[in-house]
Amino acid sequence: MIFVTYSLQIVFLAEIISDFCIVNVNVTKSDFMKPKILTGVVVLMLSNLFYSSNCQNYDSTRTANRFGVVVTLTTKGISTVPNLTLGKPAVMFDMRAGKKLTFEPQFRFALEGKPWSFLFWWRYNLLSTQKFRLNIGMHPAISFRTVTDTTSEMLKEYIRADRYLAGEVSPAIVLSKNISIGMYYLYSRGLEKHITRNTHLISFRTGISVNLSDKFYTRLTPQIYYLIMDQYNGYYFNSSLVAGHRDFPLSVSFLINKAIETHIPVGEDFLWNASLIYSFNAEYARKR
Repeated sequence: MIFVTYSLQIVFLAEIISDFCIVNVNVTKSDFMKPKILTGVVVLMLSNLFYSSNCQNYDSTRTANRFGVVVTLTTKGISTVPNLTLGKPAVMFDMRAGKKLTFEPQFRFALEGKPWSFLFWWRYNLLSTQKFRLNIGMHPAISFRTVTDTTSEMLKEYIRADRYLAGEVSPAIVLSKNISIGMYYLYSRGLEKHITRNTHLISFRTGISVNLSDKFYTRLTPQIYYLIMDQYNGYYFNSSLVAGHRDFPLSVSFLINKAIETHIPVGEDFLWNASLIYSFNAEYARKR
């Protein structure tokens, strides 16, 4: 049944993407995409519920893989890289499949219907002990931007797609059951000449989990990061707070991003958002 779930989700997302590819020229309004995005959330939830009702019949003698979907509705699409921030309400579809090696595609859209960014992460758990974790990853990505064409007599808007390749290294030390500290390094290479060609992000972060009761929890993830974008650089503070119930798939999240000192000419000094998150996770294995 895992393949049925994959098909329902990927086909629907492919339909949305194909619609953008067809209408991305001379389009100034995308309100007709709103029903599709909202319907997409429903399709993902229903397909996952359908899968979860059948996933109990996997072969327990085989090594189980993991599959997860996270759908996020946010008041403002924010990125730690300022020129990739959307700055308006957005919906994000994050998927994860695998165990030690995982494929984690991310599809992000403005709530009005225009694409924001597509990332296709491959991540590998290089080392995992009770006290230390080391993950590496890489992805190709496409970032979308609405551009006004001023070369013709009539002003026209079109969606421009910019390509990136990126890699990451993420070591973490587990101090206790609820506290971890770590470092994160990301390098991104812009493939088009008109975009930022070299981006380096170095982050020092802490993960803190607090159990409010047997069922309710919160997670706080503060970090300070140093960002280099070609010849520009800056220091930033970022923190997210997630609160939820262990037996309920919906949670809420709050995020802030503050420039400490920066010479990067794009981006706002202070950003924040609030988000509603739907999460689904399961294990699966092929039958003999």
